[in-house]
Amino acid sequence: MRIQAARLRENSKPTFAECSQPVDTTMTVEKLRPTLAEIKGLLSTDKEFLKPIVRAILQEVLEAEMTEALGAGKGERVEGRLGYRSGYYGRSLVTRIGKIELRVPQDRQGRFSTELFERYQRSEKALMAALAEMYVQGVSTRKVKAITEELIGHSFSASSISAVVKKLDGELARFAQRRLNEAFPYLILDARYDKVRIDSVIQSQAVLIAVGIDWEGRRQILGVELANRESRSSWREFLLGLKARGLRGVEFVVSDDHDGLKKAISECLSGAAWQRCYVHFLRNAIDHLPRKRDDDCLQELRWLYDRRQLKEAKADIRAWIEKWQGRYAKLVSWVEDNIEETLTYYRLPFRHHRHLKSTNMLERFNEEIKRRTHVVRIFPNEASCLRLVRALAVEQHERWQEEHRYLNMAFLKEQQRERFKTAA
Repeated sequence: MRIQAARLRENSKPTFAECSQPVDTTMTVEKLRPTLAEIKGLLSTDKEFLKPIVRAILQEVLEAEMTEALGAGKGERVEGRLGYRSGYYGRSLVTRIGKIELRVPQDRQGRFSTELFERYQRSEKALMAALAEMYVQGVSTRKVKAITEELIGHSFSASSISAVVKKLDGELARFAQRRLNEAFPYLILDARYDKVRIDSVIQSQAVLIAVGIDWEGRRQILGVELANRESRSSWREFLLGLKARGLRGVEFVVSDDHDGLKKAISECLSGAAWQRCYVHFLRNAIDHLPRKRDDDCLQELRWLYDRRQLKEAKADIRAWIEKWQGRYAKLVSWVEDNIEETLTYYRLPFRHHRHLKSTNMLERFNEEIKRRTHVVRIFPNEASCLRLVRALAVEQHERWQEEHRYLNMAFLKEQQRERFKTAA
């Protein structure tokens, strides 16, 4: 048997030629990979893996803090000690690896306070803020609960999450009611609709939004309110609320052609010029065309808004009317009656035309709101809808404040100086 074992060892030894061959490190790495994968698999499947370790460490921290506070360890007889232990009470701690149950030591005088739970309170606030942020990002409470269970091993009920996000109300109310201390020469108004459950009935609620551009050329969200519908009274109340908060100096207003909004603007902002959004105008033009139409007709109408001067634009409008009135008499008649409302932006400096001949800037923000609220689909009440939209408004408002200025208002100031000189 010994001879056979020796022969086997001898035969298993590599030859000189084999030793001289380069080592295949790729094969070595490939052999190690399954081991690493197994370790990762173990950590991912056994979520309780680290809990005993973390619990033991945290328990030691609590004991050490008590020893330091009393000046003596358990059962230690020393002079100058500051107190005596008096049992424990249970306390849970939510960590990244799950919920850990700890035994917190107590002293007879009740003066001991651990710093561990002060840090825990900060972490808890950070967690709640994260949950609120997740809600703001459009994640439903049901999904938030599932995510928190997966991430930290602790579940929060839908009611507790709703209570957390309601804490946003104070901050959002301050934003919505803040004083408007500066003048806003440009104002853009628009509305969108969200579905809200009111008295067990699903209704569409109008979300009224106002964006102002100040004399520094920066955009600000001035107001976000909820209304049963777009109407003269709802828009009038909205605009009067802005004026009560200090809105002043409005010289130019951009909006769509909603009749109630137009009336509210004329009543509340009588000194401002009104620009009908040309993009909405082109959309409305489709209603005055037959289904089978020449697309060049609308494309040429669209090109009219690229002219630099009003005189040039009006000349092209006359040419467009002559070309298409025989074929699309209904459309041409409607354009003649309404297109003047879309040309108000020619009163502004040319550099501002592109930004203020439509509500596109506010429409883009509305699209972002839609993307976030789509997850919710139907809001449980009006307050939750307004909370989310206002939170998104604050987010957008802060982003605009950090960006470069939207418009160079020196062009408007120079234009006004020239008008004063001409008038004088």
